[in-house]
Amino acid sequence: MNRKTLVLPAVAGLLAPVLAACGGSDSGSGGGDAIVVGTTDRFTATKDAPAPLDPAYAYDVGSWNILRQTVQTLMIQPKGEGDPVPEAAESCGFTDTGNERYACKLRKDLKFANGDAITAEDVKFSIDRARSLKADSGVFALLSTVDTVEAKGDNEVIFHLNTADATFPFKLSTPVAGIVNPDDYEKGKLRDGFAVDGSGPYTIEAKTDGDEMTSAVFTKNPNYKGALEVQNDKVEMVSYADADEMGTALDKGDIDVMTRTMSPEQIEKLSDSSNDDSVDIVELAGLEIRYLAFNTTAPTVKDKAVRQAMAQVVNRGELVTDVYGSQAEPLYSLVPASVTGHSNSFFNKYGDANVGKAKTLLTKADITTPVKLTLHYTTDHYGPATKKEFELLQKQLNDSGLFDVSIEGTPWDAFVPAERKGEYDVWGMGWFPDFADGDSYIAPFLDKDNFLKSPYQNSEIIDKLIPESRREADRLSAGKTLTEIQDIVAEDVPILPLWQGKQYVASRDDVTGTAYVLNSSATLQLWELSRGVSG
Repeated sequence: MNRKTLVLPAVAGLLAPVLAACGGSDSGSGGGDAIVVGTTDRFTATKDAPAPLDPAYAYDVGSWNILRQTVQTLMIQPKGEGDPVPEAAESCGFTDTGNERYACKLRKDLKFANGDAITAEDVKFSIDRARSLKADSGVFALLSTVDTVEAKGDNEVIFHLNTADATFPFKLSTPVAGIVNPDDYEKGKLRDGFAVDGSGPYTIEAKTDGDEMTSAVFTKNPNYKGALEVQNDKVEMVSYADADEMGTALDKGDIDVMTRTMSPEQIEKLSDSSNDDSVDIVELAGLEIRYLAFNTTAPTVKDKAVRQAMAQVVNRGELVTDVYGSQAEPLYSLVPASVTGHSNSFFNKYGDANVGKAKTLLTKADITTPVKLTLHYTTDHYGPATKKEFELLQKQLNDSGLFDVSIEGTPWDAFVPAERKGEYDVWGMGWFPDFADGDSYIAPFLDKDNFLKSPYQNSEIIDKLIPESRREADRLSAGKTLTEIQDIVAEDVPILPLWQGKQYVASRDDVTGTAYVLNSSATLQLWELSRGVSG
């Protein structure tokens, strides 16, 4: 049996994490029929973020992929490319020519996992709850085009929008639109801790150590009614401290599958056909992006000439080659390649890295050099190569003689609250799109109530261009407007795109379905996994 490195076609989408299984053999696949999946994602309930798995709060790829297994949405993104399809709904669609009235009819006999019937009022409650709570994660902004939600009888829900929004079906496929039971979720308060109750394909049992969720067991929901075919009865997942520990667990057979986040060295080793033939690795086109974000009111970077000079100095080619190799490629656009709206706006404006041009920008703006600032990054969320990436960014900027840069790494559970409170001037982030459309790379960063809490507000983008792009039912036609937005971003540099990466899934060779465990938006689909014989 030979190792297979499968390279799947390019798809528009979101790189999703996989959760985890305990490192010990007792929690592996030998303990019953559970398929065990590993991740380095960490899940904590802290004072600043006590409700990490509430659909009205959660807005990171790890927590979303727990919710996608457990909380059902009216629509769902298919495992291949394409528009979302009905899930908890039997049918959905716009009922007017202006894309401002969207109606869904629920499936018959739809139930929560506890057996309670689901009605249109439950859907209305769930959507209205997320909108009214306005959690500081900013996830509620995905529902910003909803004016009112109407429950018509027990099985029809009508969304009245305040503006045309051709992307609305995609938004109804995201966890913030998940259907929750009013008996389990208070209208005016987030649900603390790690309990999740819904009507999705699985129920969840979370195991914790203090404020951290260490493992999660997903068990097939016998009351599930939806579009999915669940290929297994149970999946067990546990969070590992780092990629090395997770890799060791795969080598020992303690886990069956691992994905986010492997190190570049692990991926290279697993892709080598001369190594262990009991493990297969799947490579998928990835639309994860990495970028620097700026607090545009902070004294160090308030003048856009400073941000423009950074854009002129950063050498993306060197960054990708030295840190990620063939596993990533330079990005000169907020919208990555293969998604409608992709445009090399930053390359068109700045070209290749050029210190002389950067110096001219700063001199014309009367900026004293070297500009002293700190780049912040998270130590445990985007993989072990993040530190090396920021060390190279620091070197590039400092070697120019125009900057005096220090770097500071912080664990994710402290990094996110600090970023949201505006404590950082410049910080590094990754983005996994909410759905497979260019709007998902634009609005979350630049619209009102953006998730970065960015003070950058451009009225042309907010009031004209984003609404204009959403009026295009043919999403290819939105490309021109999305390019206009990115040209403005390249001029003002509230965000500096760096690179886009590929996705990888590694598994023991008796596990099937790994080619589909991440869909076109890299949504985690545990229901696709099963055991079988590979050839």
